[in-house]
Amino acid sequence: MRGQIVGETKELRPSDWRALEKLSLKRSRSEDLIDSDLLKSVSLLAARLGQRIGLLLGRDGRVAHLVLGTKERIYLPDLGRFRLSEARLRRLRFVVLIPHATGEIKAVDRDLITDLEKLRFDALLVVGVAPNGESGAVFFAALEPVPAVKGKVAKVTHVIRTHRYSAYAELKLNFSEFVTELETQFSAITPVGHDISRDMAILVGAYTGSAVDAQYSMAELEELTRSAGVEVVESIMQRRRELDPRTVIGKGKIEELVLRSLDLGVNLIIFDRELSPSQLRSISNMTELKIIDRSMLILDIFAQRAKSSEGRVQVELAQLKYVLPRLTERDSGLSRLSGGIGGRGPGETKLEISRRRTKDRIADLEKRIEKLHDQRSLRRERRQERGVPVVAIVGYTNAGKSTLLNSLTKSQVLVEQKMFATLDPSSRRMRFPNDREVLFVDTVGFIRELPKELLNAFRATLEEVREADVILHLVDATNNELRRQIEVVDQTLDSLNLGEKPRLLVLNKIDLLSDPELGSLENSLNSLAVSAAKRQGFEALILRVQEELRDSFKGQDPGNFLVEALETTLE
Repeated sequence: MRGQIVGETKELRPSDWRALEKLSLKRSRSEDLIDSDLLKSVSLLAARLGQRIGLLLGRDGRVAHLVLGTKERIYLPDLGRFRLSEARLRRLRFVVLIPHATGEIKAVDRDLITDLEKLRFDALLVVGVAPNGESGAVFFAALEPVPAVKGKVAKVTHVIRTHRYSAYAELKLNFSEFVTELETQFSAITPVGHDISRDMAILVGAYTGSAVDAQYSMAELEELTRSAGVEVVESIMQRRRELDPRTVIGKGKIEELVLRSLDLGVNLIIFDRELSPSQLRSISNMTELKIIDRSMLILDIFAQRAKSSEGRVQVELAQLKYVLPRLTERDSGLSRLSGGIGGRGPGETKLEISRRRTKDRIADLEKRIEKLHDQRSLRRERRQERGVPVVAIVGYTNAGKSTLLNSLTKSQVLVEQKMFATLDPSSRRMRFPNDREVLFVDTVGFIRELPKELLNAFRATLEEVREADVILHLVDATNNELRRQIEVVDQTLDSLNLGEKPRLLVLNKIDLLSDPELGSLENSLNSLAVSAAKRQGFEALILRVQEELRDSFKGQDPGNFLVEALETTLE
């Protein structure tokens, strides 16, 4: 089997081309870095041509590529996508012969060392060649793993070791044993203390605007990632004049990202933006890592949190609508199916079948959600007939909405310090003398750049907010970005045509603020202040809700029922 001959071959004479073809058929033993006879033959040819010659040898000793360079440089061909494996190395060694006046080499070219590191070669051998074709001094270089410190992620996972010898014969090395041991060492430095059964991720952010905004967005992405049960190993941010239309961060940065992932044992890359179908396809084709974007991460969190059948249906619909335009035929060898009687002709590819089945499933889920919508509408009509007012609690994710619902109604809705801990909406009644009552509804949290597929899928759930008499917009008063979060929630409500709905801004977690801090926020935001966990500030909140609901009762005398409710709640 002949290796590929590439590079500066335009000026070659037929005899030189035949010589290269002969060399490309040669094979070295697996124990040898390069066969001595092959080295001698290539040295003679490099001296005669006055050009650098490179050989890429596989683990089996065969020549995979024979590369002809110029006198000053050698340009490697595109070696294709790096195949991830436990090996951590490319399974190719790079041998370069450099013709010199004396055949001596004082130092290894920096670009060759860069090739060794970036392309993860098994080893690099650089040989000086004298004018008479005799091989002279050699440099041997290889990556050497740096052991990880327990409990920490290594910032440097390898170093480059170089050794100089006056002749190739002095390099006493069983290459097969050497590379096997090297791979064993690399496999052993998957960061100590990491649970290899869990996903580990590198977060990637690219921005063209404010660095402050980008840092806030990346911090939020990190919190989302941890909420999804993924370990964040490293975060990378890149400022660009404009985003690369194919890969967002550029081909070179993608290559560095793959190598860094190999170093850290990472199997997942998360981008802090929504990737277009073409971008996702381009980045995936350049790596064998799992690539997801911010929207896919949020959808995954929703899928984890959905407990009710209604919630699962809505999340599945959102996921399928997001995935459909991103379905791609990763394997060029996919066969055509559905042949035989009644199915002859071109048939359907696996990709086409996946798309058709996805569309069918979407149609089925949309019908089910329509039924859910009808059921919720019926329940709302019954409440309206009874004159039961509704107070919807909305806010940024993790603002404390479920805690507030529990404290007001003495219920046991799940509370966790995670983003989107509550996905399925919860309704709880506050019942008072003479069966007077108010329904409080805890809704799903909002977040910046919430995927539109989620908003569309959850429209049946969000109808509860649409039909509410009052909206309590709960804000985490301890969050440094609370104004930004308020703006996001307001924009989301406006997009749902809820901008005119009576709305009360309520600051939560005031027990964690000093009096001056709280006073400043209340004045600047025209808001109420509570501590849902400590049950503080409820009196003012309920009295304010009473004012907003005074006109919402049908056939009931509102009287002081909310004050009575307050006494019941605070018992």
